[in-house]
Amino acid sequence: MTLSASIPDISIVIVTWNGKHFAQECLASLRGLRTPLTLETIVVDNASTDGTPEAIRKEFPEVRLLCNSENLGFAKANNIGIKACFGRYIALINSDVVVPQGCLERMVTFLDQNPGIGLLGPKMITPTGGIGQSVNRLPTLWNYFCCAAGLHRIAPESKWLGGFEMPSYPHDKTEDVEVLTGWFWMSPRRAVEEVGGLDERFFMYGEDIDWSYRFRKAGWRVVFYADAEALHYGGASSGRAPIRFYIEMVRANLQYFDKHHGRIGHYGFLMATAIRDTLRICANCILYCIRPGKRDDYAFKMKRSLACLRWVAHQESLPA
Repeated sequence: MTLSASIPDISIVIVTWNGKHFAQECLASLRGLRTPLTLETIVVDNASTDGTPEAIRKEFPEVRLLCNSENLGFAKANNIGIKACFGRYIALINSDVVVPQGCLERMVTFLDQNPGIGLLGPKMITPTGGIGQSVNRLPTLWNYFCCAAGLHRIAPESKWLGGFEMPSYPHDKTEDVEVLTGWFWMSPRRAVEEVGGLDERFFMYGEDIDWSYRFRKAGWRVVFYADAEALHYGGASSGRAPIRFYIEMVRANLQYFDKHHGRIGHYGFLMATAIRDTLRICANCILYCIRPGKRDDYAFKMKRSLACLRWVAHQESLPA
């Protein structure tokens, strides 16, 4: 990896919140790249308590480390990094991503050749060697209800019943999409300056849907790029508090519906969420009775759905 005093080709912004091991592996992968591109790497730490900033400062002195005094959330921390960078392309990469040789070069070349693209995302490879979810549809009341009621399981490939999550999307060709999930993005600086940074009202989750929507609304293409890939572990931070982050995801989706679908979207989303978690409680209750070997798992899922229903009903503070 080469560094230059001139404008870097890519500014890489990584937000950390605990998950020290993942951050170390991510940064080691960037350090080990053999590339003609000039890179700068900025880490924004959201008040980690597991020694993440200390380890980065000691092991990766070439990284610019910005430490927040509290957890400001994913969107705001990324915006802090965006404001501090100088590259002609900006890459927002999750801290639990490992970037292989050739990935960044392919993405930059493709963006150079296609100046109308505002947001580009590579193929996600999971730790088991499978392909992870990089593409969604923009959520609407109908496709969210299809997911909530389980209709998307009947015809997962259907645009009418398939919901917004698109679990059967093949990820086998480069094409324009509605939403790129927020694990790894690359964008021209001029596009980010025109569209603006992530909406900081989204603490965690939902900002990827909103940003994809805003890029498309501003006339920029949002493209899944099948010819570049990277490893994503997934859940490095959110897995530490699954009930809290389950409800945080619901709250983020509600914020999206409030912002883009108004009052009808607000109440329609809450109703669909209540239907979803009521059905999940019923299904897990049945499974709890007939599969005693997995009762702990089903009991947890019922507890999680009950917490979500309480939140929907009372809009109470998130549980720890």
